[in-house]
Amino acid sequence: METKFIPLLFAGDINVYSVARAFHQAYGIVSYGYGKYPTGPCHNSKIIRYTANEKADEQETFLRLVTEFAEAHAQTTVLLIGCGDSYVQLCSENKDRLPENVIAPYIGSELMNELIHKEKFYQLCEKMGVDYPQTFVHHPEDSLTLSLPFGGPFIVKPSNGIEYWRHPYASQKKVYKVETEKQVAQVLTDIYASGYRDSVIIQNFIPGDDSYMRVLTSYSDRNGKVKMMCLGHVLLEEHTPHGIGNHAVILTERNPQLEEALKRLLEELHFVGFSNFDIKYDQRDNTYRVFEINTRQGRSNFYVTGAGANIAEYLVRDYIEGEELSFRAVEEESLWMVVPKGVAFRYVKDEAAKADMRRLIGEGKAVNPLFYAPDSSMSKKIRLLKNQLGHYAKYKKYLGK
Repeated sequence: METKFIPLLFAGDINVYSVARAFHQAYGIVSYGYGKYPTGPCHNSKIIRYTANEKADEQETFLRLVTEFAEAHAQTTVLLIGCGDSYVQLCSENKDRLPENVIAPYIGSELMNELIHKEKFYQLCEKMGVDYPQTFVHHPEDSLTLSLPFGGPFIVKPSNGIEYWRHPYASQKKVYKVETEKQVAQVLTDIYASGYRDSVIIQNFIPGDDSYMRVLTSYSDRNGKVKMMCLGHVLLEEHTPHGIGNHAVILTERNPQLEEALKRLLEELHFVGFSNFDIKYDQRDNTYRVFEINTRQGRSNFYVTGAGANIAEYLVRDYIEGEELSFRAVEEESLWMVVPKGVAFRYVKDEAAKADMRRLIGEGKAVNPLFYAPDSSMSKKIRLLKNQLGHYAKYKKYLGK
């Protein structure tokens, strides 16, 4: 295929690497990328020309980097793809300021800000009839003497994740699980003491281990119509303080009723681009409750590509080739893992799922996005080995065994 476009990716983690790998697999194209640090899977990669800039996620620097790159490739279309919430927000906010040869496949900033803010997102869910956990919203000016409308355990998390991580503190976690209202009050105290001034979400904990989680990735075309949905059954998550909730093992599956409910939500909103829902099955009433929407592909997005729905192809066929895409609900079985097999089989509890994992590994339908033959070198092999071995220590520390 003649090169008609260049992918320009922002961030430097496994999300970026997975997207770059999807482009390389589909088109043999080397992507370009900017992230904050000279580390991670993109650093010294053969499939992404990655540049570190500590201010890449700041407005002035971001716009300058995109503009200069577009001017340097003025005869080629640039596909601008954010792979983290702050970058996606910048893509959206700057759509009207971007050079003419840049395509940013994102919704406008007003809708973007509603969806990524959990308090506002739950208001939309309520309006649209989408199930979500029992929720109480606390604001900085509210009393810390709590009388919550449901019992514990409780989940506590910020409404505004972007703003939350801009105020680091010693005990900071992505999500807190606590047992009592007194402990909730202490978490709130710590969060607000950091300087964070947005609302905080308090929810009733939905019982069940990691295997009760689901992840749904969708692609909505430039006309706001959903064209692809791929549901993943999460079998294992990460459990470090900053990584808790990140997926570690996923099996693809189908749930037409859940898929249709979220398809209606996306199309009612006239959403465009990739979206990613975190969901948990509530065995108490047989519902699937949505925790949040990411207005981008998730960090585990390669589970979709691994199941045969290469995410890069959707962007290219839609925005570069101008195709009229048909809807596809991904049905192919696939196993996605970013931890060693030894960790996966030790900490996944569902025996039926383990049997499926063994079968798919035997059938060659398992993938770790970080291991890619065209991007192999001795130094990378050593880094990946250290990365994989590190998971044994992390899981033992936080889950025991």
